[in-house]
Amino acid sequence: MELTPRRAGTVALVALLPAIVFGVTKNPLAGVVTAINVLIISTVIYLLMSPTEGGHGHESDHDSDHEHEHAA
Repeated sequence: MELTPRRAGTVALVALLPAIVFGVTKNPLAGVVTAINVLIISTVIYLLMSPTEGGHGHESDHDSDHEHEHAA
């Protein structure tokens, strides 16, 4: 089973359930803060695992640096 950005974000959102239960049963303000933190972390996980537009670009940077070393 491959861990896609969508699946990782969904799994991270499961942490909202205990945050909501905590906010309802113990301290509403702490529950809201915890829920916001879970949403932020879920978004970051999704963005970090998502593909980027140009790739990483390591190959092109390495080749151009290598050419400059030999040209000098």
